[in-house]
Amino acid sequence: MIQTTDLSKNYGDATVLKIEELTISKGQTFGLVGNNGAGKTTFFNLLLDLIQPTTGQITSNEIKVNKSEDWKPFTSAFIDESFLIGYLTPEEYFYFIGDLRGRNKADIDTFLEEFEEIFNGEILNKKKYLRDLSKGNQKKVGIVAALIGNPEIIILDEPFANLDPTTQIRLKKMLRSLSENKEVTVLISSHDLNHITEVCERIVVLDKGIIVKDISTSSETLKELESYFAV
Repeated sequence: MIQTTDLSKNYGDATVLKIEELTISKGQTFGLVGNNGAGKTTFFNLLLDLIQPTTGQITSNEIKVNKSEDWKPFTSAFIDESFLIGYLTPEEYFYFIGDLRGRNKADIDTFLEEFEEIFNGEILNKKKYLRDLSKGNQKKVGIVAALIGNPEIIILDEPFANLDPTTQIRLKKMLRSLSENKEVTVLISSHDLNHITEVCERIVVLDKGIIVKDISTSSETLKELESYFAV
């Protein structure tokens, strides 16, 4: 379970995030939406201890994320290309992440077979460095790497951006499959309201760093979100 209490992040006089209370249950597929500057990535960066809160705290399985690193073994994420290592090939990067997660090369080779549809013949055995891949293919690598080692919490920032339509459909199928495992908590941010309502069972809307909606997804959710953002 992820628990946020009196959380805020300021830059100078500007408050970019202010969440008094937010609880994300174990096994939930949680979506975060909002316009640019709403605070989505800031929240994920705080959850991953990439930046320090101005006030408050986030606990993950009762561990204060900015006070201990004990949450790291069960948490994985892909936020952007900075999570990659540009001078490695995809295979080298997968083996590197696998080693961090206690998996050997044979384990990773077997694991990667599950993602042949996602890779679409464009990732493995191409003798390319990660820095030379397209943005979409870099994203594929980052998302798949985030799944290595059976993490309990998976955090993906804008996972559908830069992906072609076929890959978006395959990714949605994969994320829905993850959501069936109630031991895995998946947090996704997205600007695409269609995709996030199809994948997430709960959606929180941020506006200027503040929670303005907290919705259990239903057949009416997309219409509700479109009405909100159309104003």
